[in-house]
Amino acid sequence: MGNIAFLPIGLEVGLLVGAVTVLMVAVTMDLGARVWAYVAATSIGFGFAISVRQWIVVGERGPSLAFGTQGPDGSAVANQMVALDRFSALGGMILMVVVALALAGGWELVKELGDRGAEFVVLVLLSAAGMHMMISAANLVMLFVGLETASIALYVIAGFLRDRRGSDEAAMKYFLMGSFASALFIYGVALVFAGTGSTSLYGATSIGIFLNENVVPDPGILLIGIALIIVGLGFKISAAPFHQWAPDVYQGASTSAVAFMSTGVKVAAVAALVRIMYVGFFSFYDTWSGAVAIIAALSIVVGTFTAIAQTDIKRMLAYSGIAHAGFLLIGVLSARVDLGAMWFYVATYTVSLVGALTIVSLVAGPSSGPVPIDTFRGLGKRSPFLAMSLAAFMFSMAGIPATAGFVGKFTIFTGADLLGFRWLVVLALVASVAGMFFYLRIIVVAFFDDAEDEEMLSAPRVPKLAIGFSVFATVLLGLWPALLLDFAREALPHL
Repeated sequence: MGNIAFLPIGLEVGLLVGAVTVLMVAVTMDLGARVWAYVAATSIGFGFAISVRQWIVVGERGPSLAFGTQGPDGSAVANQMVALDRFSALGGMILMVVVALALAGGWELVKELGDRGAEFVVLVLLSAAGMHMMISAANLVMLFVGLETASIALYVIAGFLRDRRGSDEAAMKYFLMGSFASALFIYGVALVFAGTGSTSLYGATSIGIFLNENVVPDPGILLIGIALIIVGLGFKISAAPFHQWAPDVYQGASTSAVAFMSTGVKVAAVAALVRIMYVGFFSFYDTWSGAVAIIAALSIVVGTFTAIAQTDIKRMLAYSGIAHAGFLLIGVLSARVDLGAMWFYVATYTVSLVGALTIVSLVAGPSSGPVPIDTFRGLGKRSPFLAMSLAAFMFSMAGIPATAGFVGKFTIFTGADLLGFRWLVVLALVASVAGMFFYLRIIVVAFFDDAEDEEMLSAPRVPKLAIGFSVFATVLLGLWPALLLDFAREALPHL
């Protein structure tokens, strides 16, 4: 019998133990939100430490496959369902930072929910565990399990405010949209299995080896399967034309919930897409890269030009997110020549978005539904800290130089251009210039308009720390991108 190898699944175990502990403490003892915060912080910190340990171990021993057990010599002997490589390690680190920022930014909602706040924390931790399963999955079935684990918790989070109709509507729409996406994904997996006889991304019977060693005389079924997998994950990142109800979900769900839903899923789904496409279907790169480029172009155009017309900041950020889904897909394409660029863009965009939504929750209330942009009139006078922070996030998402967003766009555009997608880069540049309109409009409203209510607005300590860290990361990585970029370039998936 081999020893149990916890390292590949240590992050998931840490989050699950944290979730169960918060639940048990909330059910059996009346210790308040402070204790849940300590447990959640410990669980997330443990997950981050495990990811760092994974990074170090992979550097010493090389990448490997595992799922729970290993032989006396350290080799994996069980089903090869999880990849232990620097790709999953870096994905875990970024995911833990995003989860920590989202929970800290939404801590006022947890306190406002009272006894039900523990349920919110538990659902976030469970969903995060599923997201990391997606990032590290070495088999499409395992990836589907992670996808469902993450999604089911998110459906509940979207409708957590049961006394508000908009929240119920958001949950129902998110559930229908998510279920449809999951169905398409698993149907795509079934067709891939029909075409290759495997759902594994690694090992002697993997999809990639089958495609390299065999000529597929009629690849129609396989291509439809690949397309459905891309569409299923496209729904998860709200890429056009699969974005349909995403703005409604953003507007109806509580702002604090949206901060987690909109960022964690993007980290997990984009990482999963990169691993599937480059490890499993690299021999079909010329085929799927064209489809991904078209979806990216549609997302950028639809997201950018629809966001201009929005008068609600949450809907504006939702359409902005659709545009950024297009930029993320450009990152997926450019990962062929610079995987670090993709990771850099994912990390910096999600941190900026969490920070921006945290500010929205503080200005309009943590359980806020629709939030008109006029709500931010005169924010610069009411709270210079929040206004300046919001400006930093808007500048970064717009791609203004000296911010992390600028470096992120520059690196993925460079990679895409090298691969021959110049038309897509030109389109993305034009859209980026147009997108500055709605980002700068928020700054103008905050600094140059008079507030109807001139009472000073103070930020609670925990969300303030989350915002401060997000601003620090956005500015620091804009001035010294090599701190993350060089690190991320070593995070290659196990081949």
